[in-house]
Amino acid sequence: DDMSADSIGVFGCELEGTSPNVDKLASEGIRFDKAHVQVGNCFPSRNVLFSGLFPHTTGGDGFYQVRDFTFQPMCDLMQGAGYYVAIRGKVSHSTPYQPYHWDADLTIQEDGTKEHIKDVPSYGRSTRRGIEAAAEAGKPFVLNINISDPHKPFWKPGDKHPASREFTAAEVPVPGFLFEDSVVREELALYYTSVRRADDAVGEILKAIEETGHKDDTIVFFLSDHGMPLPFAKTQLYHHSTRTPWIVRWPGVSPAGALNTNDMISAVDLVPTLCEIVGIETPQGLAGASFLRALEGKETGAHRFVIKSYAENSGGVRHPMRAIETPDYLYIFNPWSNGERAFKTATQGTATYKRMRELAESDEAIAARLALFDHRVLEEFYDVRADPDCLINLVDHPDHAEALASHRRKLRRWMKEHQDPILAAFELRNDLPSLDAMMDEIEAEAKARRAEKRKKKKAKG
Repeated sequence: DDMSADSIGVFGCELEGTSPNVDKLASEGIRFDKAHVQVGNCFPSRNVLFSGLFPHTTGGDGFYQVRDFTFQPMCDLMQGAGYYVAIRGKVSHSTPYQPYHWDADLTIQEDGTKEHIKDVPSYGRSTRRGIEAAAEAGKPFVLNINISDPHKPFWKPGDKHPASREFTAAEVPVPGFLFEDSVVREELALYYTSVRRADDAVGEILKAIEETGHKDDTIVFFLSDHGMPLPFAKTQLYHHSTRTPWIVRWPGVSPAGALNTNDMISAVDLVPTLCEIVGIETPQGLAGASFLRALEGKETGAHRFVIKSYAENSGGVRHPMRAIETPDYLYIFNPWSNGERAFKTATQGTATYKRMRELAESDEAIAARLALFDHRVLEEFYDVRADPDCLINLVDHPDHAEALASHRRKLRRWMKEHQDPILAAFELRNDLPSLDAMMDEIEAEAKARRAEKRKKKKAKG
């Protein structure tokens, strides 16, 4: 939950010791160097993962559950295939409707009390409960175990839910998309210690699988829902916002210690892959495609680019964005950006963002970064091989004009094929007054929805 790919050792973390258990898992399976999720925030990202569809298709583009839908989510598909399907944590974020169709919520203990989301041993207990319940039902199991870390609140000194190792501000790396500062380092130290606590939980889960005798007959998928909960990562569509540390351990099938550097798999590909693995018909109309052959160690090249999507934050404020990332470039379209509208996001509550605002008063470089964060620009184009931190916008660079035009065409083609409602805005990107008027309408509709939601909540209270 909220973990950047390069916070993991085998995915290039500069800080030694963040992820011994995940690193061991990678040594026993295959990892995907260019894996991504579609969305940079929790709720819609997980709904993509478990529907195989984009948010504009399911209606799950914000922090709410979808009531009227026609697709089959992962839990229903796997239950239909004869599996016992249970979940631990993030239940509302992983289920598009109510009542929930999971066989069990493993967050609930036998006595009816809930496990604490930051308690490391509880993840092993939840996994064992799921495996034992499946055995009692006479079924194989699909368990969706959601580890809370490193989502805020971060670990802190004296935390009653300890991590096996604590990192200091002096030793942590500062991501290139942030800036060198003592306040930033202090927040990153809490983040990286939370990463280590998440890794501790992974160790408990894997131990439970092994101790119940299922290491050799269980496929383990490991990934995060998006990047770290700091500026220019979470709630964005940058490279580090969506790149996920995807590892699959499939004993006897996936080659141990393998690295796939070719296939750009993404969250929409999980459901079709699971369907092919368990041998059921893949639902029609899914946005992704199975990467089963890649799991077998064959770099297929079938997954050549990733489409990304963002609509709104947890507060319901809409800032629609679309992006396409290939192995070489990332193109982002921000139709809401007009130099006046201000972005609203959870990361503005972080110590790092607040420090950025303080330093912007006297530091021109940080002031420019703050302006980009708060207001963005209509189009962004980055060379992700040379500039994965997305610091140099090449949208007006003549040497990259042909590549930019190609990415625009690819995104437009995809938006048209998938009936993306933002296509109309994309077509207006050279007609700024009309685009601005369209965004005003979208903003007004979102504001009305928020007001209605508050009205209903008040009436219930």
